[in-house]
Amino acid sequence: MASRGFPSHRDPSNTSPSQPTAEQVCDIQRVMCSFLKQHTAYDVLPVSYRLIVFDTRLLVKKALHALIQNGIVSAPLWDSSTQKFTGMLTVSDFINLIQYYYNHSSVEEALSDIEKCELAHLRQVEKQIGVPPPQLLYLDPMASLYDTCQLLAESRAHRVPLLDKEPDTGMEMIVSVITQYRILKFIAVNFQESHVLRQPLSELKIGTYKNIATATMATPVIQIITTFVDQNISAVPIVDDQGIVLNVYETIDVMSIAKAGKYNQLDVPVGEALAARPDNYPGVHTCRLNDTLQSIFRTIRKQRVYRLIVVDENNKLIGIVSSSNILGYLIGYKGYG
Repeated sequence: MASRGFPSHRDPSNTSPSQPTAEQVCDIQRVMCSFLKQHTAYDVLPVSYRLIVFDTRLLVKKALHALIQNGIVSAPLWDSSTQKFTGMLTVSDFINLIQYYYNHSSVEEALSDIEKCELAHLRQVEKQIGVPPPQLLYLDPMASLYDTCQLLAESRAHRVPLLDKEPDTGMEMIVSVITQYRILKFIAVNFQESHVLRQPLSELKIGTYKNIATATMATPVIQIITTFVDQNISAVPIVDDQGIVLNVYETIDVMSIAKAGKYNQLDVPVGEALAARPDNYPGVHTCRLNDTLQSIFRTIRKQRVYRLIVVDENNKLIGIVSSSNILGYLIGYKGYG
């Protein structure tokens, strides 16, 4: 396991965060919301970037190959017959596909079906396994960054497309996709009043510290995939019998299963699946309860971080702080914890 953690500033006195004072919360959220309202979603976009959009008639297999080749995990979908944006292709779609084939088809049927399955057919898969269709979310590029964060928090989405319209014809144009990480990176680089971010996690109560879904190295992969769906989470810490964090299995790992078509190997232990990860896997990002938002943003500025596993001095699991938790807390969304 590769581990990237933050330096500990002090030993936490307990293993669960205490309630922050109203003054602390008010100060952070007041200053941050003011900052976010001064910027637009468009401001977050880099000067130069690429945008990959998939036609709904594209085969799922080719779309998956394109995602992996370009090092991305999602892309907007476009219906060329109606000339309209129709949603996002995300890892959740591949999880649905894997569950569908695991429960409804033989391996031979699955491999045959995937060869001719178009992206437009994924919504039929959702109906077959009883998963509600995803929300059709989008924003105007000039929407405030505060409104963008509100939409992401309320919808529990990790990303939202920016959609512009031609004034005269109303024709839609996909400008880009803005993600939680990209917003947090923007804050990390541009937010100047870092003095309000000096409270430790033990005081801010950000993250999940109870009823955390975990697995061991022997847990079957399909069991973890089912947990992703049932609990609407994107990562499960892998621990030993002492609760020490060994690794993390993420929804992104599911894409390698879909790519290889290994629908008959979902009962293998997750330890075996983790061993097949590419050499450039960034590792597990950890932190302590005495780390501050300031130190977390310092790390986000340097590395692509989507979640932090909160551990004690012995590397035992305490909690999880996701990008959703951080973003929701900064704007005062009631469900940030």
